Amino acid sequence: MKERARILVVGGGYVGMYTALRLQRKLQQELGRGEAEITVVTPDPYMTYQPFLPEAAAGSISPRHVVVPLRRVLPHCRVVVGEVTAVDHAKRTATLTTLATDEEGTGPQQLAYDELVLAPGSVSRTLPIPGLADHAIGFKTVEEAIGLRNHVIEQMDIASSTRDPAIRDAALTFVFVGGGYAGVEALGELEDMARYTTRYYHNVKPEDMKWILVEASDRILPEVGADMGRYTVSELRRRNIDVRLNTRLESCADRIAVLSDGARFPTRTVVWTAGVKPHPLLAATDLPRNERGRLKCTPELTVDGVTHAWAAGDAAAVPDVTADEPGTETAPNAQHAVRQAKVLADNITRSLRGEPLQTYSHKYVGSVASLGLHKGVAFVYGRKLKGYPAWFMHRAYHLSRVPTFNRKARVLAEWTLSGLFKREIVSLGSLEHPRAEFELAAGGKPSEESSDDPKGSS
Repeated sequence: MKERARILVVGGGYVGMYTALRLQRKLQQELGRGEAEITVVTPDPYMTYQPFLPEAAAGSISPRHVVVPLRRVLPHCRVVVGEVTAVDHAKRTATLTTLATDEEGTGPQQLAYDELVLAPGSVSRTLPIPGLADHAIGFKTVEEAIGLRNHVIEQMDIASSTRDPAIRDAALTFVFVGGGYAGVEALGELEDMARYTTRYYHNVKPEDMKWILVEASDRILPEVGADMGRYTVSELRRRNIDVRLNTRLESCADRIAVLSDGARFPTRTVVWTAGVKPHPLLAATDLPRNERGRLKCTPELTVDGVTHAWAAGDAAAVPDVTADEPGTETAPNAQHAVRQAKVLADNITRSLRGEPLQTYSHKYVGSVASLGLHKGVAFVYGRKLKGYPAWFMHRAYHLSRVPTFNRKARVLAEWTLSGLFKREIVSLGSLEHPRAEFELAAGGKPSEESSDDPKGSS
């Protein structure tokens, strides 16, 4: 390397963490000599392994084991907990806010860099639906997954203790919007958990609950193929789950879910998993984007027409060189993100050393999905699996992909123990507002978000 290189990685998700992890290995000597430095800016000090969120919500995995602490796995990188709000690549500067900027009162900071890796990921794609912002729950973070688990069990507690049939019916009605991985897996795992939990309630039975899946298209889980998608619909309906295809959520105001087919469901639970969109940060950069708002990239994972800027994952529109049709882009999923991060880190290293860049090429091998304990679907290398074999493949695959041996061992231990003992059915609602109890005891006024329920339930 001819001169010192400052590498800025924006985002601590799949691409951000794996890129930084490989860079600190590839540039070990340069980092030791002070010829390079790697800075990772991320809103959270951990990477969330999102395929495990449904199992965390169902209680099969501890929330701590779904996340990977960045400071532990990136000891040779500088990890900054904050958010990049703008990028001026022409000047090689990024504007960021941290937990300390508000305390200091000095405003956003300017961070200079030489090489930029943009991997901020995506955010939930929402629509202007009445009541959505007020009542719906997302399913992209570990906090949302555990909050949803607590919420579902609390609704069962409400139904068990109320004498009002309208309140009971609304509490036991759960509406999930979106038939992709997140929606189907979350619904499958939580319905499985709730059905098991009813055995400990004297007046709540599985048939008392209404589980509804709303999907705007004519199929669910398109990644596993049409046949497995149809099987999934049949499997869910066999479990008395109401699957509504070609249907949209029109409103959830006043805690009433109104669907486009005219159905109305009083409910206290609306889970929104209807897709994602590029992170808003991309619009605050001077880098080229496509019509969907993702960064235009080359097969070498550089930002098209720009030097010293790289991108991958959900934020990047990467050409799929293995596709038969020209113009096809790689799907924004974890399978591509992890592999793109490896090539991206290698190409940054090659660029710094004046070596030719590699082309990212990976043919999609298939997908696996869990539908609850011992239930799943898979379409891998053209082979279709369902039931227990697909569920086992789902667990084996994701166990092999979760980062660090530490996390692999802990997850495997939890799965082993969960097979030997009964499920946990406890709800820790006070986690949402941990100071509410003390505020009441001290004679203070509870905060606005916990005023409706001093125990912090949702």
